[in-house]
Amino acid sequence: MTHASFFAGRELIDEEFKTLPDEHIATRPAIHFDGGQPRCNRCNNTTNFASHPCARCGNICTYCRNCIEMGKISSCTTLYTWIGPPPEHHENAGTLHWTGTLSAGQKTASSNVERAICHSSEHLVWAVAGAGKTEVLFQGIASALSVGKRVCIAAPRSDVVRELAPRLTTVFPDTPPAVLYGGSPDRNTYSPLVIATIHQLYRYYHAFDVLIVDEVDAYPYTFDRSLQFAVQKARKPESALIYLTATPHAEWQSEVKKGKREATLIPARYHRHPLPVPKTEWCGNWKKTNVPKNVLLWVKAKVEEGQRLLIFYPHIDTMEKALPLFKEIDLRIESVHAADPLRKEKVAAMRRQEIPVLLSTTILERGVTFPGIDVAMIGAEDAVFTESALVQIAGRAGRSADYPTGEILFFHYGKTDAMMKAIRQINEMNRLGIERGLIDR
Repeated sequence: MTHASFFAGRELIDEEFKTLPDEHIATRPAIHFDGGQPRCNRCNNTTNFASHPCARCGNICTYCRNCIEMGKISSCTTLYTWIGPPPEHHENAGTLHWTGTLSAGQKTASSNVERAICHSSEHLVWAVAGAGKTEVLFQGIASALSVGKRVCIAAPRSDVVRELAPRLTTVFPDTPPAVLYGGSPDRNTYSPLVIATIHQLYRYYHAFDVLIVDEVDAYPYTFDRSLQFAVQKARKPESALIYLTATPHAEWQSEVKKGKREATLIPARYHRHPLPVPKTEWCGNWKKTNVPKNVLLWVKAKVEEGQRLLIFYPHIDTMEKALPLFKEIDLRIESVHAADPLRKEKVAAMRRQEIPVLLSTTILERGVTFPGIDVAMIGAEDAVFTESALVQIAGRAGRSADYPTGEILFFHYGKTDAMMKAIRQINEMNRLGIERGLIDR
């Protein structure tokens, strides 16, 4: 691997490479002190620091605790950036290998995305879950790659990154993407097309001509200013920034409606069927009973019909206590959460239809598709289930053209504003879809 291929666009510390080229490298201190106050140049943290006896310099060093999971940086650490010529791209880098067709809503969004990329501007794609946001990106990415631009698709969660990777690899086989997340084997791979968790952007500096942020409303991006800083740091000063989401936060929704933010709204799915609308059902104090009787009866009936289910719990402990009761219905029923060491394997098994019912925390609220499932939330009134989360979870049902419908149940111990707002939002999108001729009545 050449120095350009390894370093291009990256901002690294000493421990992240074996040898340093003699030229084309710019340096800057990892921690900047202004009037004695530290600021991390990698993540922009100004408050979360500590001190330690440093093995590198032998002194007591200040280090950043905020981005330590990406490798410890101290006041004696140097950040290295490549400023030489970038690697040459494959001559067919922009060749698009996709034979699908776009819906009317997708075509409008695709054109607007490509225009934003060509003009290095910002654009928001506000599209309901299952509308086909990824396909909307293909032409814009192809146009960017064909003129030598470098593109990154960043998402808050590794599940989304792993789901996007094979799709983009198929569509751009001449430009296999570098896929970056914690433990990824592609860590040292160069590609003009990158798919990464947003945390991985800490390691980039003015690298991308096009930066696409998927699920921009998702935790932790919306609550973490350092991740928002990482996005801005990773893009070139003149670059396009594309945001994708099914549930923009209230401020952005207001800006779109007032014409203050460039956006394309896709209120309907590509298969022209309406979004399934959730129903509410009281289930009593689910925390005490683990699995309420009406929930068990519903699951048992569904399993006997051969219907596959995705069931969400707000917390790991209540989900794990409930799992043995569900296994009495079918031993193949499993649960999954962020810290589950078999998380990837269970999601893959669910996708292969080997698991009839999968219990999950909100880790699977977005970015995954299991065709032909019904969806339920146990304890839908819990604070974990925000309006955005409820809409995203409901969006797991009816996503494919072969299975465009699905039942969605909010099992609750008291209705909340979030539940009612989520249902209203879904109904409003269906109304807009019909009004714009994007839904067949």
